[in-house]
Amino acid sequence: MKKLISALLLVCLGALVGCADPNSSVTKQDVGVISGGVIGGLVGSRFGGGGGQIAAIAAGTLAGAFIGGSIGKNMDDTDRIKMSRSLENNPVGKPAYWQNQKTGATYTVTPVKNVSYDGNPYCREYRTVANIGGKRQQVYGTACRHPDGAWKIQDSREV
Repeated sequence: MKKLISALLLVCLGALVGCADPNSSVTKQDVGVISGGVIGGLVGSRFGGGGGQIAAIAAGTLAGAFIGGSIGKNMDDTDRIKMSRSLENNPVGKPAYWQNQKTGATYTVTPVKNVSYDGNPYCREYRTVANIGGKRQQVYGTACRHPDGAWKIQDSREV
């Protein structure tokens, strides 16, 4: 059942991400919300059993969608590259700062701790603080470097 739910969530994510082009009606916020929801659902599927597991999946999906939408809608490719570089290169506790020249949003990403996650030893807990349109948002999460060198968020939550 877990594998079926995971597979369905990943297929939905792939379909929506594939639609995110300039001529599509799918926005970066939509992709952020869906991506966050899928990631949250996958994380939630690891907890509980029976009805408890379904509740954990639902809670994880909603939390992930909210987080993915709130910051994800404002991050562009340049912001994501800068976030990945900070996770790759900055020592634990040393923040990376930047401002998006197009949107004016400012970001601070700080690697908090090196960890293993789901068997991957190349993971880091991180904290992102964003000031978007005068509103401060903070997310705490875990990201892992995959064999292709890309950093991917494994879980996150707004704090």
